[in-house]
Amino acid sequence: MNVTIIVPTYNEAPNIAELVRRVTTATRGLQAEILFVDDSTDHTADTVREVAKTAAMPVRLIHRNHASGGLGGAVVVGLQNAHSDVCVVMDGDLQHPPETIVDLVDRYQEGGVDVVVASRYVAEGSSEGLSGGSRVLVSRGSTMLTKAMFPIRLKDVSDPMTGFFLVDRRALDIDNLKPLGFKILLEILARKPLRVAEIPFVFAGRHAGESKASMKQGFHFLAQLALLRFGKMSLFAVIGVVGALANLAIMWVLQHYGMNYILAAIIASVLTIVGNFVLQERYVFQDMKGEASGVWSRFAKSFAFNGAEAIIRIPIIALLVNTWHIVPVIAAGITLIAAFVVRFLFHSLVVYAPRRSGKKSAAREFVEELDREAMSPGEL
Repeated sequence: MNVTIIVPTYNEAPNIAELVRRVTTATRGLQAEILFVDDSTDHTADTVREVAKTAAMPVRLIHRNHASGGLGGAVVVGLQNAHSDVCVVMDGDLQHPPETIVDLVDRYQEGGVDVVVASRYVAEGSSEGLSGGSRVLVSRGSTMLTKAMFPIRLKDVSDPMTGFFLVDRRALDIDNLKPLGFKILLEILARKPLRVAEIPFVFAGRHAGESKASMKQGFHFLAQLALLRFGKMSLFAVIGVVGALANLAIMWVLQHYGMNYILAAIIASVLTIVGNFVLQERYVFQDMKGEASGVWSRFAKSFAFNGAEAIIRIPIIALLVNTWHIVPVIAAGITLIAAFVVRFLFHSLVVYAPRRSGKKSAAREFVEELDREAMSPGEL
């Protein structure tokens, strides 16, 4: 059977030779290749090239200079470039034992499935390789949260957070995958109904190197989860709420120290406009940046719109305070809520609009983009 083993790597040079050796031994009898998709800043790519020269099985390398989509993006690149339709995805640190590959393949060959998940939480499976009780707790909590968010899609999956699985890429709409961070299996299972089976595996300790788990990866996971479940507009709303709370907090602090509420509202607006833009770039419109104008152009459009919106909004705050005697912070909150939908549409249709191709009228592009954004939540 033809199998491509996709291994996304980031600074895993000490593990490469042992990984190739064990995969070669484990996959005897299969027509298998290893495809490394490498985002490393160390000498991992050079190590892969050296090991490939003497390996007893085909070893290929794709080195990315721009790590778009993180580890999940690397897996998508691997799926697009695999020589086989049947692909096994595994980490490069040997916490996913290569000896389990044949179990994944055997279950796939039994038929009736598109994805075979190597799970830590069924039968003889174990997560003993997780270092420390805190990581076990985080892993379990993340799994429970994910299954709660997708009770139907993940009803037959005990370990949607695993990075060790087999997938038949013919069952996927690869171009529709929008990975953000490292939980690519969640992305695959949430985007499209698939037939899933599980086998147990024991999550081992790292062979060498250090774990890449971090607070940043945790934020990426939460952003990915929100984007998958609620869609672009809801994630935009989450950032908007954070910005609104920051706006109100800054305004309150400045007023507390004696600043006039109008000036306090202006300063709070400028700071939160910049902060919101940074968060939107990273978490909401990341997939649209490639076809949009440059970052400074996007920032200028965003800042100009939000500045204009603030110029309109601040007199309304004054009207609410002076005419209806509403508390300033509450008045600011009312205007922020009212501005949300207009702000989202402007960013989706103008700030991150694709560069003009000249083939369609502006009105036609506007309507089509509006339709795409309306249908782009992740109603899954």
